[in-house]
Amino acid sequence: MIRIEGIEKRYGDFQALKPLDLHVRKGEVFGFLGPNGAGKTTLIRMIAGVLPPTAGSIAINGIDLAKDPLRAKWNTGYIPDRPYLYEKLTARELLEFIGGIYGLDSADIEERGEALLKRYELWEVSNQLVEGFSHGMKQRLTFCASLLHEPALVIVDEPMVGLDPRGARQIKDVFRQIAEQGRTVFLSTHSLDVAQEVCDRLVILNHGEIVAQGSYSEIRSTAHPNARDLEEVFLCILEEESELKASMGAE
Repeated sequence: MIRIEGIEKRYGDFQALKPLDLHVRKGEVFGFLGPNGAGKTTLIRMIAGVLPPTAGSIAINGIDLAKDPLRAKWNTGYIPDRPYLYEKLTARELLEFIGGIYGLDSADIEERGEALLKRYELWEVSNQLVEGFSHGMKQRLTFCASLLHEPALVIVDEPMVGLDPRGARQIKDVFRQIAEQGRTVFLSTHSLDVAQEVCDRLVILNHGEIVAQGSYSEIRSTAHPNARDLEEVFLCILEEESELKASMGAE
């Protein structure tokens, strides 16, 4: 679903992402983890087609993002950590607008929009202006807008921000449903318990490079077999990386 080959990003002399390869399969929930400043946002923006890479290539569902960006983006839904919505529209008007951008006909927009608004418990307020919604409601509406065109790939950045426990549970169920449909969820999160629960495979990024990759059990057996959970494994890997860099700097 996502094929990244030799991708890197430089800002002048600063290298935000070192050359890396990453292959994400169809039908999986893929976790993308790392501390602040690791390069996660940079890579997400490149996959979403917002930020051009310095080198390397990205393919979405077999479509080269650089050669055919519109078709690649049509296969993608992006859910940012902070939703930016047209707040002077109602929820239904927003979905009509988004559906029009993706070239959906009015009947599909109406049918899919109603189903999504009901699933995310927004149907009763669908004729109200978005500016009156709480953060959690806006986050759920962002899910509706991003899933309206039924993308093959859904990129999700910190999905649990502002959601109550019931909403968080609902979102985790949706991730699994999307994967069961043969589509892919690319999930970036600091909520390691969520990643451990829903992700089929994981990547841990640090200082712009991949430091661990595999299923939770594979990473755990390699990094820290006695770890209680993913949080402990994650911290152990980062600590070992820090110690390695310190020892190399001292030589």
